[in-house]
Formats: sequence, structure tokens, C-alpha cells
Amino acid sequence: MKKEVPLKRSLILWHIVVIGIGFMAPTVVFDTFGIVSKATGGHVPAGYLVTMIAILFTAGSYRKMVRVFPTSGSAYTYVQKTMNPSLGFMVGWSLLLDYLFIPMINALVCSIYVSTLFPNFPVWLTIVIFVLVTTLTNIFSVKISVSVNLLFVTWQFITVFVFTALCIIHLLQANGPEGLFSLEPLYSSKLKFSLLTSGAALLAFSFLGFDAVTTLGEETKDPKKTIPNGILLIVIIAGVLFITASYFEQSALSLFPKIEDIEGTSSILAKYLGGELFQFMLFSASIASTFASAMVSQTSASRILYAMGRDGVLPRKFFSYVHPRSSTPVYNIILVGLLSLTAIFLTLETATSFITFGALTAFTFVNLSVFFHYIIKERKRGIKSVLNYLVLPFIGTGLMVFLWTNLNYHSIVLGISWGIIGISYLLVLTKIFRKDISKITFEA
Repeated sequence: MKKEVPLKRSLILWHIVVIGIGFMAPTVVFDTFGIVSKATGGHVPAGYLVTMIAILFTAGSYRKMVRVFPTSGSAYTYVQKTMNPSLGFMVGWSLLLDYLFIPMINALVCSIYVSTLFPNFPVWLTIVIFVLVTTLTNIFSVKISVSVNLLFVTWQFITVFVFTALCIIHLLQANGPEGLFSLEPLYSSKLKFSLLTSGAALLAFSFLGFDAVTTLGEETKDPKKTIPNGILLIVIIAGVLFITASYFEQSALSLFPKIEDIEGTSSILAKYLGGELFQFMLFSASIASTFASAMVSQTSASRILYAMGRDGVLPRKFFSYVHPRSSTPVYNIILVGLLSLTAIFLTLETATSFITFGALTAFTFVNLSVFFHYIIKERKRGIKSVLNYLVLPFIGTGLMVFLWTNLNYHSIVLGISWGIIGISYLLVLTKIFRKDISKITFEA
């Protein structure tokens, strides 16, 4: 029997942070600003603040679980090992929603950007080129993917910094130093709690980068230390960036004529702030963000499929195959790339609806897995243990459930439909639960 090639440990802390931030895409704050501003009644930074607080509890649960299971499966592995193998499969199945559809979303967003600049360029060809570039980059090696991501992330940070600086300059010119800071974007008499939580639910997927890096446990040096530290840095860096950039953009909006184009709010404001040159700079950074995010999500999806293949719940020979030279799960990367091509037939609204459902499913069950592992299985007791492994995870679970109640109709319907497909496959695999999924190999 041919020996399987393992994944290669080559990633260190800064790699993990770059991958996580690249997945989040710093300029996503501009891509979604108009939509979230409408949803929150003009309080985008407040929406980000609420989301960041909710996510920090869940990030804490991920940090606890990755120390116990530093493998490629992320939420799939945590729930499978601590709660129930079948439930773990379903959580992994839901998590695939994020990582399979995010490359599609980025391909669609890229095609929209290109169409605004080159209206006659075929949309389908943009998507094909986009998917080809991200797939080939991921196939070569995970470190090459990180290097390319670093370039894209750096350019996005520069653009966010310039955008924020231009907002500050215009605010100073209009209102002077005393008018630079206002509570209006964070709180006003118009703020409604229902609108704020609705916006927070939309923004939950913006923080998915910390989840993505947990799929790289088998390719990271000292993963029990490196990945937890990376998770904390990713959430804090992204949260501060999102809140700061959206705060000054929300403040600067009042200085210019009302923008009717909701989706194009940031692009139009960029032209007001810095002319066509800066508008093009924002455009190029947004293109860079789509590539960076797509590459990382494709990497994460291929690793989850690898973990499920290695466990035998998916065909082992295909899904657990690692190329001996590149040390990457080549077949999985190509498969995700081919699936990404279906973006040609999807709308942005449909694809986005899928990922929110998958993200909240994974977040909710990772919080619960902390309780099941440490309190139920390990029987941890004492005030400190109860706080860390019971109180904090259940606060995280409660916050996730609260965001669940604010999901839109499309997210719920599409997510449930995907779940029904997964349950149907699981029923066939386990012969209607007469076989223990943890003892099943696909070949058997």
C-alpha cells in the first residue's frame, strides 16, 4: 500500500496573521459599507463594534479547541471529537458553505469591478481568469500563497490608511479639530437596537479569517501556540481597522451630496475625497482583496475536505491525497476551483446568503464543543475552569444565537437546503445511523 504524503509544517505566526487578514480582506469595509449603513440606519462602526465583541467570545473558544486538536478540520474536527461524529460531519458540511462560496463571491465581485472599468469585457472570462490564477497559486505551495497574500494585504492596508486620512483632512477643513470626533456614527437618537443587530449579522462573515487559519494546524510550526496567538491578533487587528475606517467614512458622508447608489457608496465617496486617481486606487485594492480572500478560502476548503477524506467520510484516495512535491492537497484545490466557476451562473446576493448561515453554524458549535470537552469529558472544575469553559463559551453561544435570529429569509432557506443534502448523504453513509460514522471508511 502506497504511503500517504502528510502536509508539511512550514508556517509561523506572521504567516498565520497574513492569511487570516487576507481572508477577511481589509477593504471589505468599503465593499459592504453602503449596505450595512442602510441596515444600521447610519451606524456602521457601531455594527462592527457589536460584531467584534460577539466574535471575541467565539475566537476564545477556537483558541481553546485548537490547542487540543491542532489539525486541519477546524470546527468539523472539534465537534466530531467532543460531541458526536455525525454532528461533526454536519458542522463540517455547513462550514464548507463558507469556504466553497467565498471564492465564488470574490470571483463575482471581481467581475463587477472589471465590468465597471471595461464594460465590454465578458463577465464569464473574468471569472475563469480569476479562478485559474487563485487555483494555480494555491497548488504550488502554501508559502507561495502566503507571499502573494502579503502583497495584496499590504496594498489594502495602504489604501485603507489613505482613505481614512482623506476623510480626516476633509472633516478638519469642514469642522475644525473640535468636529473631528463625534458620537453620531456610534450612537444617536436614531439608533435602533434591532437595526444594529441586523447589521451585526451581516458583518459576521467579515471576521471569518480567524476561523480559516485553524484549518492550517497541520502546516503550522508549534500550532498549539502559534494559531491561538494568531487568532487573537487577527480579530483585534481587523476589528480596530474596520471600526476606525467605517467611523471616519460615516462621518465624512455628511460633507458631500447624498449618495443614492448603495453598493457604490464607498467608490463614489472616494472620488469626492481624492478624485478619480484615488477612486482607481480603491478599485485596485478591492481587486487585490478579492484575490487574497479567494486564495485563503480555497486553501481552507481544501484542508477541510482533506480532513474529511482522511477520516473516511469522503472518498479517501481523492480527498486525502497530498502532492509529494508541493505538499498541498492538489485534487481538493482543483475541485474547489472548478466549483468556483459556477459563479458564472450565480448572483452576489445568493452566494452571500450561503456563507452567513455556514459561519454562524460553525461558530455556535465550536463554543459548545469547549463545554463538552473541558466540562463534560475532562471534568474541569473550580471557579477559573467554570468561567473559561462554561460561562464564556455560553456567552459566545448566546451571542451567536442572537445573530441567528437576525438572519434574512434567503440565508435560512438556502442554509437548510444545503443541510438537507448533507443529512441525506450522512443517512446513506451510515445506513440510516445503523453504523458508527467514526468507524466508517469510504472504501469499506
